[in-house]
Amino acid sequence: MPGYAMVIDQRRCVGCMACIVACKTQNGVPPECFRTRVVEEVDGVFPDLRMELRPELCNHCDSPTCVQNCPTGASYKRDDGIVLVNRMRCVGCKACIAACPYGARYIDPDHGYADKCTFCFERLEEGEEPACVSTCTGRARIFGDLEDPESEVSRLLRGYASYVLLAGAGTKPRVHYIRKFGKPE
Repeated sequence: MPGYAMVIDQRRCVGCMACIVACKTQNGVPPECFRTRVVEEVDGVFPDLRMELRPELCNHCDSPTCVQNCPTGASYKRDDGIVLVNRMRCVGCKACIAACPYGARYIDPDHGYADKCTFCFERLEEGEEPACVSTCTGRARIFGDLEDPESEVSRLLRGYASYVLLAGAGTKPRVHYIRKFGKPE
């Protein structure tokens, strides 16, 4: 069984937002909602400023608080590490939204259920990469199987210092970042 994960190489993100457009197109995400976003982070004191772009999405955590806090069992984690929402079981109570420390979920305004990144599991089943990965012009998003030591994500995590968002939250994210500047936190 694969253990899917994503590495985001911040050295390569150019802020083109193609990932956001691809995600919205692939998944029918409403205009006011986002399954992925690109955060601009500025560090330093003028005139010595540095800017990093950080794509953010559901972290498909190994210990997902959204799943633990869902009262209906609509949020669940598959054996391959992908965290999903069963739309038929979701009552739109927002418990998963409150539990997610990454702000990666929203309520679909047209249907009332919680929604989020799915790593485009339908595309994976067809042998394709997630839409955001396949359209990334800078090749900043790399997707693969952490269980395979020869996969590109495994090689990158062995070869470069990386970090995860909110490591202290205890959720064990499966989205890893290679930082553009400085050392991982």
